[in-house]
Amino acid sequence: MTEPDRRDRFTALYTACYPAVHAYAVGRVGRQLAEEVASETFCVAWRRIGDVPDPPLPWLLGVARNVLRESYRAEARRRSLENELRSWVVSGVPEGDVAETVTERAAVLRGLATLSDQDRELLTLVAWQGLRASEAAAVVGCSTTTFFVRLHRARRRLERALAAGDAPVSGPTRVPPTSAKESIR
Repeated sequence: MTEPDRRDRFTALYTACYPAVHAYAVGRVGRQLAEEVASETFCVAWRRIGDVPDPPLPWLLGVARNVLRESYRAEARRRSLENELRSWVVSGVPEGDVAETVTERAAVLRGLATLSDQDRELLTLVAWQGLRASEAAAVVGCSTTTFFVRLHRARRRLERALAAGDAPVSGPTRVPPTSAKESIR
């Protein structure tokens, strides 16, 4: 498809379908965000103009739905990060014995260092990143059921490493300021 053909097709598509896509977005997120959703939808349509089927409206509404879903995910990630950062500020001063907290964190880090990259990723996605199992499963590319099985096995391996106490001295260095024992459960 030549560039003028692409422009003509997109212009016709935009003229015919923009009001319906915008109305769909208004119905989902209100007037303030609807323009942004419609704009992103038509950006996708421009990039994939050769893939737009006839009739285009159902396809465009599907794209708008995906744009909305991604914006919800981004907002949830933003809120989660804000809450985590807020909890770090609030819990910046450890309760109880500081030496015990440091020792627990060091032990968990040494235990994590003995695990495979895959096990470490599973544990940290849930414990440190705060993802639900379904979200973490999407990150690692498996079903939620498979993720639960892998997570269970990774937790058992970490427990064995912690019980053995033979973890190497070096390992990951970033630990959130919550209790290390709570993070692995």
